Amino acid sequence: MMGPLLFLAALVAAYASALAASVVTPEQALARGEAAIGRTLPDLALVDSNGSALRLAELEGRPILLSFVYTACSTVCPAIIQNLYPAVREAQRLFGPESFATLTIGFDARNDRPERLRAFARVQGVDLPNWRFATADQETIDQLAETLGFAYWPSAGGFDHLALVSVIDRERVVYRQIYGGFFSTPQIVEPLKDLILGRDRPLYSLPALIDRIRWFCTVYDPRADRYAFSYAFFAGLMGGGGTLLAFALWMVREWLRRSRTARAR
Repeated sequence: MMGPLLFLAALVAAYASALAASVVTPEQALARGEAAIGRTLPDLALVDSNGSALRLAELEGRPILLSFVYTACSTVCPAIIQNLYPAVREAQRLFGPESFATLTIGFDARNDRPERLRAFARVQGVDLPNWRFATADQETIDQLAETLGFAYWPSAGGFDHLALVSVIDRERVVYRQIYGGFFSTPQIVEPLKDLILGRDRPLYSLPALIDRIRWFCTVYDPRADRYAFSYAFFAGLMGGGGTLLAFALWMVREWLRRSRTARAR
């Protein structure tokens, strides 16, 4: 019969073995994330930080920035939110706060209750509109993580996980994956720019044409870390058009001159 200490040692060894088997390499985590591009998010039922029910279908019709954290984290998760914040703020200034949604999921279903998510958001200084924190039961969290290719596993004192922001289009389809704990403003704004201003939409209407012009002319200034509308595109277009017109007039004038010379002979 196995003694208590031997049994405990075997239990610890079995747990360590299972834990080691659950860990994924960075290459595997990246592959999971990239494989999620093109998948459609299911209409899952969540609970936000105010305790209100939230379904993913409610966010359909506008792009979504979706990230994962767990509230007991004191290193990577706060860094994700703090580095994401200025890019979201700039995108809201540029496109309007109603043009897209930001959703942060607490994936530790046992501990990430609404009140803890609310406190986490407050500590990180998240005060922007349309940025919601939410959680769900573990089965729902796992389904969402699997769809998005988000990898996480238990570790000493909490979890190890992929630092990931998923950009979701208007139809809840994964459009872009952004990795790392630090996000530059263009990393976040450029895919939103594509989705909001509709780079790939056909020009069937005046609003679509205006959006296409905005897409071309909204440029990033790295010195100010801001986007602005630039007239350089129009200036270049007018300059090039003027050059072509002058060349065409010269060609016509030369043709007329040679024609008159030929008739005079």
